[in-house]
Amino acid sequence: MRYINKVFAAGLLAFAMGSCTGDLDREPFYDATTETVYRDFNNYKGVLARVYAGYAVTGQSTVDRPDIGGFDVGESAYLRAYWQLQELTTDEAVISWSNAGLPDLHEMDWASTNNYTRLMYDRLFFQIAVANEFIRETSDEKLSSRGITGANLQQAQLFRAEARFLRALTYWHALDLYGNVPFVTEESGVGSYFPEQISRADLFNYVESELLAVEPLLVNARQNEYGRADKAAAWTLLTKLYLNAEVYTGTPKYTEAITYAKKVIDAGYALEPEYEHLFLADNHSSGEIIFPIVFDGTRIQSWGGMSFIMLSSIGGTMNSADFGFKVSGWGGLRATKNLVELFPDLTGNTDERAMFHTSDQNLEINTISSFQDGYPITKFKNVTKSGQPGSDPSGTFADTDFPMFRLADVYLMYAEAVLRGGSGGDMATALQYVNQLRQRAFNGTTGNIGAAQLNLDFILNERGRELNWEAHRRTDLIRYGRFTSGTYVWPWKGGVPQGTGVESFRALFPIPASDLISNPNLKQNTGY
Repeated sequence: MRYINKVFAAGLLAFAMGSCTGDLDREPFYDATTETVYRDFNNYKGVLARVYAGYAVTGQSTVDRPDIGGFDVGESAYLRAYWQLQELTTDEAVISWSNAGLPDLHEMDWASTNNYTRLMYDRLFFQIAVANEFIRETSDEKLSSRGITGANLQQAQLFRAEARFLRALTYWHALDLYGNVPFVTEESGVGSYFPEQISRADLFNYVESELLAVEPLLVNARQNEYGRADKAAAWTLLTKLYLNAEVYTGTPKYTEAITYAKKVIDAGYALEPEYEHLFLADNHSSGEIIFPIVFDGTRIQSWGGMSFIMLSSIGGTMNSADFGFKVSGWGGLRATKNLVELFPDLTGNTDERAMFHTSDQNLEINTISSFQDGYPITKFKNVTKSGQPGSDPSGTFADTDFPMFRLADVYLMYAEAVLRGGSGGDMATALQYVNQLRQRAFNGTTGNIGAAQLNLDFILNERGRELNWEAHRRTDLIRYGRFTSGTYVWPWKGGVPQGTGVESFRALFPIPASDLISNPNLKQNTGY
């Protein structure tokens, strides 16, 4: 799927089911057309569910009919591709596999022909294409022409607002990862042509304007069905956008970050009392998660989502059953010592966020291909709070949802924006939010810090302790100027065991060479 203006058959788009989290394994209607699907309002929620599902599933099946070609089906999931670029390029994770192009992520020497940077790029624009089609087919004009009125009209307009949020989320990922990308919306023509490239600053403005436009159209915070976007999801994404605005545009917007962080915090979310419960098979019950990518071991099956993160982290002397699986672990993912050393006590008895398997493992990563080198992270499990395994009878696919946005992240973003000089917040409140996270982690006030300890370095380290392996790290390190710099290194950064600095242009991934050849309107990012 090379360009996002491709005409999509409605049979590919629609799963035609009754809810966002049910029946995702149902066969699509291949003989349907766009007009027949959208003429019946009963299909709308199913088509919207396919937009949501694009972050989790690989296609119409776990083994064939993938959304995008040219890759192993299991590898081609959006979340898996995003997680790898956000984590394997940083101080938080390595993987032992030698798939062509995968070691380049650790070594930070990828080129425009790299399979994994291209995979994420293709996923982004497939997802945008699916969202564009739904948004295009749910305009007021088209709804009126199909006789969609009354309560159904209101629901269709809400669905459209959610699809616009999802498109903004995907364009934010494109903005963050690639910067200057092809740009098409529902207003663009459908047919064969070359999309124009948008600058990073202009894409920032577009994502901001879309989020501000859909905010009043979305359901109030905490009032939508679980897994669907509401106002708080838009506020959280705006907070992230503004916190990184100086990277994206050269102009800081920390005051705006504080404004929208406060909206989320005031919306009634509460920290999950037990940190580990955020990452279990029944984490859908948590009042801390603002926006998840939903998985279900029997209905939303994917090798590329949470099953990948968990099974890849199991190997050596680890027991798959302890993590809710009947199948063997894949022996791939481990943490680098930089993450491990953020925790003075690795047992988890002091800070509960220290979740490492250390038995028969080496702290030093002398050989990336050896699973025994490095400590696996054990925070994600396919078991419930009561210790029951996930719902999949085969013990293969996970129920655990991925917490893309959660309250703890918003607390830390508020504190960072205050420290960076934003207005509308204060240091006392920032300290209070940070200490709430530490009180949970330390089971009391022993983990509390004082005002003198609250600085930007502390926040970066606290984000590592609180949010490790949740696909934030690359963005965080870039914002702090430590992603490419030689002043901060980790094992195998730059392709050497002790780590070294790399070229600054690697803060953006390259536009894939295949797209540059196909579209004469595209210009490569600097350095590639």
